[in-house]
Amino acid sequence: MHQELALAVPLSPESPIQFEAIENDSITRILRATRKHLGTEIAFVGRYVEGDQRELMHVDTDLDLPMGAGFREPKENSFCWHILEGRLPSLIQDAADYPLAKTLPVTNMLPVGCHLNVPLRLSDGSVFGSFCCVSRQPNRTITERDIDVLKAFGQLAAELIEGSLAQDEENSSISKSIDDVISANAVSVVMQPIHHIENGAVAGFECLTRFADTKARGPDVWFNNARSVGKGVMLETLAVARALEAARRLPEEVYISVNASPETILSGSLEELLASFVGPRIVLEVTEHERVIDYAALGAALRKISPYARIAIDDVGAGYAGLRHLVDLAPDILKLDISLTTNIDTDIARQAMATAIVHFADAIGSEVVAEGIETEDQLRTLRSLGVGYGQGYHYAKPMPLIAASQYLLKSRF
Repeated sequence: MHQELALAVPLSPESPIQFEAIENDSITRILRATRKHLGTEIAFVGRYVEGDQRELMHVDTDLDLPMGAGFREPKENSFCWHILEGRLPSLIQDAADYPLAKTLPVTNMLPVGCHLNVPLRLSDGSVFGSFCCVSRQPNRTITERDIDVLKAFGQLAAELIEGSLAQDEENSSISKSIDDVISANAVSVVMQPIHHIENGAVAGFECLTRFADTKARGPDVWFNNARSVGKGVMLETLAVARALEAARRLPEEVYISVNASPETILSGSLEELLASFVGPRIVLEVTEHERVIDYAALGAALRKISPYARIAIDDVGAGYAGLRHLVDLAPDILKLDISLTTNIDTDIARQAMATAIVHFADAIGSEVVAEGIETEDQLRTLRSLGVGYGQGYHYAKPMPLIAASQYLLKSRF
């Protein structure tokens, strides 16, 4: 069963949040400001890449050029390389003044008239590439003061690029750690009991994901990191698969609650996993990591899942789990956020909010579960307000599967 469920984890990630998009826009604005200030037709950032190549990373111009971002050529064919090597000056008012410049393919292809260039150096002194401005016509009015301007703008671009490189390196490390966890199925499940508030009986367990280094990095950090590199759906689906394995080892009359974000629900990756659990046995909690953009699409995805699982809205009363969640998604269960449960025994405002949610749930035929119950006074207040179910340290902390089975057995005697 473990391997069977693991096969359902999707292999194609969702689109990652791109630091690169921010960097691209900022550098484009720097290039535009530079060429407008200097009166040139083209401004670009190039970098040196493997195999003795020079690649254009960012290009800003109003011209229809034969090459753009991504264009590569041997670095020996570029002005930039020969300037870096000292064979050409940083300031070229007229390329025709230099025999070497006249031999370079781009001189006649563009053509190149005036050319200004400064190397882009990272903070460790290494040369990353070059920052250039070019016009097709010679310009004898360009001076060394303009090179100073180019250097200033180039430094801004270098700082942005270095930040992007650092982010890329961090993303690569995060992505590898997520891949390692997924390939090894290296997530475990702990269970926190959910009790009937009126009689104290165990109604179900919420499955919570744990990682090997949970004390150093909590589950929220792992899932946030996974989303940042486009692998949130993959990791969440694996977590659900592991939770469902555990569900099969508990009595059928006890329900199991698993968590999934709107992204994962919309991906369609859960339907196959949940298909073997028909009826009220499984509860799918819709978590609130991000604002829902398309409620119609999310509602349609939940309707496909509803034959296999009841739907719960997590963290009601906090974050994004607001009225749209409650009205548009027609949940079977509402879970009061811990921020409402905390001090509810002494705070009239919290009591009023919880009462309103209980009345709403009654009207639409839903149940209410209070999270984060830690004291007998909180439990007593929630009971008086009509909340039907609760979980929290007052009952028990999350526990491994074996301990959950033992806890369930003891609660029946």
